[in-house]
Amino acid sequence: MDFTRMDFDFAGPTFKKAKKPPRDGAAERQFKVENILNLGYAQFPGAGAYDIPIIEPVYEIGMIDEWIKFENSYTRTDIEDKGLIFFSDDYQFERVWNNPDRYIDRLKQFKVVLSPDFSPYGDMPLATQIFNHYRKHWCAAYWQMHGVTVIPTIRASTDPRSLDFYLDGEPKGGIVAFSTMWSDDLDDEMREEFRLMVETLNPCKVLVYGKVLDWIKAYRIPTQQILHFSKTWRNG
Repeated sequence: MDFTRMDFDFAGPTFKKAKKPPRDGAAERQFKVENILNLGYAQFPGAGAYDIPIIEPVYEIGMIDEWIKFENSYTRTDIEDKGLIFFSDDYQFERVWNNPDRYIDRLKQFKVVLSPDFSPYGDMPLATQIFNHYRKHWCAAYWQMHGVTVIPTIRASTDPRSLDFYLDGEPKGGIVAFSTMWSDDLDDEMREEFRLMVETLNPCKVLVYGKVLDWIKAYRIPTQQILHFSKTWRNG
């Protein structure tokens, strides 16, 4: 790919938004050909060994009366006080990476949006795990740049090597989201993932998708539960 044809600066640490060609006809097609990694849309200051885009912290979101999955949100109009989540199969929301500008106006209507949970499965090649972490953060940073309130979703894989980078780019001291679905109190890998997250990020609150397990309660961090397949929001 010839990056010299795009107008952005690799050298500087400060974010610079690229100039875009007219979004029609041949220019639009050419832009998509040259922009397969979204580098023509934006680049962000990076953290860690892999330059993971940095997500800014959010400290308060108030009460959310309903959390909606991305794939269930298309026909909803009453979303101003709602939260948007991406705890689904990846194919349901790949489009927010493949066509990022298309969804910005829609995402801005939600009160809060969780970062997209691109899956870092432990049996994936390590490069793919890192790329999915990068994509999650690129989308979150891009949305924040456009005024969307974004809460980071914390997730490592079952590959212990993911512990070296899964917190890169995550904000310290803010609200985070964490999924315990398909887990239990005996899941030692998840316990270690959560422990490192708490020690590194010191979150002010954890949004838990799934059960608030006993070892999470033991940390005495404020939690709020996103009930699975439910419209109910409750404090933990």
